[in-house]
Amino acid sequence: MDSIPERRGLVGYVPGAWDMFHIGHLNILKRAREHCDWLVAGVVTDETLFEMKNKYPIIPFEERLAIVEAIGIVDQAVVDHSASKVEVWNTVHFDLLFKGDDWRGTPKGKRLERELATVGARVHYFPYTLHTSSTELRRVLAEW
Repeated sequence: MDSIPERRGLVGYVPGAWDMFHIGHLNILKRAREHCDWLVAGVVTDETLFEMKNKYPIIPFEERLAIVEAIGIVDQAVVDHSASKVEVWNTVHFDLLFKGDDWRGTPKGKRLERELATVGARVHYFPYTLHTSSTELRRVLAEW
């Protein structure tokens, strides 16, 4: 994973598959941009996504990475090889990790908050875009 070239104020990190890039992805990146000085987007590899969700993305990793790099919102896009965001923190050293509020209060969200607290980072939640998600797009495509 690439490291941050130099410390630039408050560092934010947004992990994601970024599969079938849609308005929900755009929303979280734009909101995250407003809350930090240096924004890093982690693009989860195909293999890691399969380990976490038991399914591969539709868009190949290299294309998802290129899309996130090209939209001009993030300062850096990095390869995310791990479900453990503490492992990612060891390279990126972010202050804030941004997630959709569908994680807030869940066992996964609480575990993430506890783990990141051990390295001095915290989770900042944004409203989840309910009407559009990669899961919903997959469902529509399957029915098509």
